Amino acid sequence: RMQVNQLEFHIRLEWGIKGIEVLAPISDVLIIVDILSFSTSVDIATSNGAIVLPYTYKDQTAQEFATTHQALLAQPKRSLSTGFTLSPSSLLKISPGTKLVLPSPNGSTLSLFTSTVPTICGCLRNAQVVAEYARGYGKNIGIIPAGERWEDGTLRVACEDLLGAGAILSYLKGKLSPESRLAQIAFTEFKDHLTQKIKGCGSGKELIARGFEQDIDLACAVNSSDNIPILINNQYHGSNL
Repeated sequence: RMQVNQLEFHIRLEWGIKGIEVLAPISDVLIIVDILSFSTSVDIATSNGAIVLPYTYKDQTAQEFATTHQALLAQPKRSLSTGFTLSPSSLLKISPGTKLVLPSPNGSTLSLFTSTVPTICGCLRNAQVVAEYARGYGKNIGIIPAGERWEDGTLRVACEDLLGAGAILSYLKGKLSPESRLAQIAFTEFKDHLTQKIKGCGSGKELIARGFEQDIDLACAVNSSDNIPILINNQYHGSNL
């Protein structure tokens, strides 16, 4: 069977864990994109000098993992009360040096699947600096939008992650795969009304219904951050160009 790996292109895009399996062996660097929670949270936390430890499971093992690493554990559900969660707004005042375990079935899980391939966490907030930094690794760049999950655990292609990937791709030069070009075109089409479009998509409407509209505003602040979260020994550390 023919390999579906976009090998003849330098800039590639593929979704989820399967996307990592396909693109990791042929990429100089991978960029994880999970706009409405993980990537935005990681950018905000590491911008403040915190260290984020991705973790897959939202269960008792997460607390054990945090204890082992002398880290705090973000609460598994977004909350409007105090404390750190996957809600980006809960992390705005996180202190420098804080180690935070961030369990997530999407962005965290993908981050832990990239093995030895250099890995960056990208979002709308840091699209330009992430793209520029990624070019320093080499010409073969893999973009991995996380998507969301349906109730049965299968991947749901998410509008916001396509747009986040497209924002990063709009600053990348090279031979783009059709998958990459499609994301780039989507971002270009929507960029003048980006917040409105993301608030109107399925994930956005869900967050607004739960009282987290501020998280969407934070996520849609395109190029408001000059921070590049880099995965080092399965921990995200902030960096600058």
